[in-house]
Amino acid sequence: MLRAGTQSVQSNPRERRAPTPPCAGAEKWEMPTLSPPGCAGVVWGLLVEAPTPGWRIECFCFPSLHRDLVESMRDLHKSSVLGSKHGSLMSWRPQYRSSKFRNVYGKVASREHCFDGIPITKNVHDNHFCAVNARFLAIVTESAGGGSFLVIPLEQTGRIEPNYPKVCGHQGNVLDIKWNPFIENIIASCSEDTSVRIWEIPEGGLKRNMTEAVLELYGHSRRVGLVEWHPTTNNILFSAGYDYKVLIWNLDIGEPVKMIDCHTDVILCMSFNMDGSLLATSCKDKKLRVVEPRSGRVLQEASCKNHRVNRVVFLGSTKRLLTTGVSRWNTRQIALWDQEDLSMPLIEEEIDGLSGLLFPFYDADTHMLYLAGKGDGNIRYYEIGSEKPYLSYLMEFRSPAPQKGLGVMPKHGLDVSACEVFRFYKLVTLKGLIEPISMIVPRRSETYQEDIYPMTPGTEPALTPDEWLSGVNRDPILMSLKEGYKRTSKIVFKAPVREKRSVVVNGIDLLENVPPRTENELLRMFFRQQDEIRRLKDELSQKDIRIRQLQLELKNLRNSPKNN
Repeated sequence: MLRAGTQSVQSNPRERRAPTPPCAGAEKWEMPTLSPPGCAGVVWGLLVEAPTPGWRIECFCFPSLHRDLVESMRDLHKSSVLGSKHGSLMSWRPQYRSSKFRNVYGKVASREHCFDGIPITKNVHDNHFCAVNARFLAIVTESAGGGSFLVIPLEQTGRIEPNYPKVCGHQGNVLDIKWNPFIENIIASCSEDTSVRIWEIPEGGLKRNMTEAVLELYGHSRRVGLVEWHPTTNNILFSAGYDYKVLIWNLDIGEPVKMIDCHTDVILCMSFNMDGSLLATSCKDKKLRVVEPRSGRVLQEASCKNHRVNRVVFLGSTKRLLTTGVSRWNTRQIALWDQEDLSMPLIEEEIDGLSGLLFPFYDADTHMLYLAGKGDGNIRYYEIGSEKPYLSYLMEFRSPAPQKGLGVMPKHGLDVSACEVFRFYKLVTLKGLIEPISMIVPRRSETYQEDIYPMTPGTEPALTPDEWLSGVNRDPILMSLKEGYKRTSKIVFKAPVREKRSVVVNGIDLLENVPPRTENELLRMFFRQQDEIRRLKDELSQKDIRIRQLQLELKNLRNSPKNN
């Protein structure tokens, strides 16, 4: 008989199956004794009476929350602390890892502090469609006849008017937008029209539609799906297109200066290490690559046969990478890699069986990893360690509203007085809502918490484009958040001056009339020409009528008696 707390269980030679666990695992081990006291409702499995005194527990599943509990049970079993061959019981307690971030919780902003009435894009491209900095929020919107996005000052919360001004210069759908980390009113966008464009937002926000970009970059032969700013160098921009190429743009001259041509399929994600000397990419060819961006040389490459990689992120200065993807059993999975050896992942862990893409977000200051699924409302967060098991589950934020994408506020835009360590801007397409979610460390003291706010990368570039292109690497310039965010110097974007050229063929300026590059652009130009032809025909018919009227008046004047 097993006495567990105040309940007793009579042994039975027949099997007794516990209820079906809430998730499915595949890990099993044996224990020579009965279940420890108080574990009812935690251990799920099959209890079978052994030939010798004692029980065997085959544990089929432990939810992620009980990973530490599993390790503790193993340690107790190995040290023979738990029980004996006579079935005697000793005190048992779970051993949890201490962490200052174990109780981090998510706080959703009230409705009046959200952004409502926004026609969020319905594009199925796997991107966030949202970018945020300390001054502006940018969201890609649904529109006809070309791509557009909104730029809203952060203090302008509440319902947005339907006729709110937009940035609408692209001729195809906008696929990605990113704010310049060093100049707060400069934003880059890429589109299906094969172009990358740089926009300068006025100080107080948009007052009317913006159609003219300060810089238009053409270099890809197919649509452009990703843009990324270099983390330490001003005016260096990376773009990845569906032509399988990554172009490096020097915005001081407005030209591509390097090209990375090592991919054999569409590039799904790009991520930089801390000083921007390495670029990690995930590709549709199921390969993970670490590339030296200036030379284009592939330093490490992994063929992920068992783990289809969708997203990759550098984990700060730990020299590790984290990828999210899908396992061979079509379950969502994460993997941790050593950036200097991609032959095998350090760990692999299945998350759940949902089908939405997993977006990873890493906070190098707190060593916290956030996982948000596209199409579900949950955000899981972990703590990254330097020793095994490397990944420690902390908690999960739950919400019934599914998310299409998430924007992330830079560190200098957080509310340090509320112990806010991370802030998401969640896109809820069904409601047309942008919902801020603050991740907060509960603290009683209202003073500045230096242990959760170390020195963080600031808003000053460490290198010029020429220095970086010549081979110089430099860590980002750090700043303290104790006195609040204060920009020491204002950087102004200066677009390069280009001479206006013309190439005239048969009376048509080919530079002014750029030929269509996509099917949608071709259709738009076709319908535009049809409208123009219809308008010209109407104008011609009206002129014909006017000509006949004038001819009739002239004839009447000639036949009048006065002229005789």
